[in-house]
Amino acid sequence: MENPASHSGPVTRPAGPLDHLRAAVQAPLPHHALSRVVFRLTRCRARWVRRPLIHAVVKAYGVDLGEAAEPDPDRYPSFNAFFTRALAPGARPVADGTGEVACPVDGVVSQAGVARGGRVFQAKGRSFTVDELLGGVAERAEPFRGGAFATLYLSPRDYHRIHMPVDGRLVETVHVPGRLFSVDSRTTRAVPRLFARNERVAALFDTAVGPLAVVMVGALLVSAVETVWAGQVTPPRGRRVRRLPPPPAGVELARGEELGRFNMGSTVILLFPPGIVRWRPGLVPEAEVRVGQAIGDLSPDRA
Repeated sequence: MENPASHSGPVTRPAGPLDHLRAAVQAPLPHHALSRVVFRLTRCRARWVRRPLIHAVVKAYGVDLGEAAEPDPDRYPSFNAFFTRALAPGARPVADGTGEVACPVDGVVSQAGVARGGRVFQAKGRSFTVDELLGGVAERAEPFRGGAFATLYLSPRDYHRIHMPVDGRLVETVHVPGRLFSVDSRTTRAVPRLFARNERVAALFDTAVGPLAVVMVGALLVSAVETVWAGQVTPPRGRRVRRLPPPPAGVELARGEELGRFNMGSTVILLFPPGIVRWRPGLVPEAEVRVGQAIGDLSPDRA
């Protein structure tokens, strides 16, 4: 789990000695073994386990349960149920203007921009390719080279369900195995190609304006990712990239509908093709964002 100060220090500055030390300490850790232990612990229903964990996180991170569908922390059957809690109706109005792109998560902007040369900017001196992010298949990545991207970080205090930025029809779901480094700003500055090295699930959609990729990146102790159509996708066993076909009946989701969730927290990366989306001026590193708010606009001829 990220520490309470994990938002401190923008990822636009170069990594310092402490950043490199933090990354070096994480490198030899048994990432998946530790995550499996936490996976079981967070699903324990014993009151003496779940209650102290929930209250500790609420206090340490300043979690606002007033906006949750269930505001009483003692009524959650497990820590994971608390962490993946639903919001009260109306807590997150969804952008409804024609051509608006809705934010998929609560969190903080890590980076947003254009994947020039097919590379996604991570931090000063750090980047990775769209190809490797999406599992190393050139044809899958081709539509997004030179397109808009946004990397959004979720901390433990945030709402952890993920929603659609625009209307879309699911094309495929890809699970890419990998490490589970922390994804806080310190580690992001220090670890090369971090988001293309960590385990991740990429959901690819067909929309009225072209392809869309929503990439859900796992992190240390927080590797469990699920979608509304496939259930829990990680943590699986195996080291090969897996393509999960959509259900026979298909999946169509409207802007603002839930598409998945993190069982703990991590990072979501949005990818759009070139010339489709222009991010709004406020979508800059360290800016706080909320589910449903307008973060970008479709090109007038695409709206």
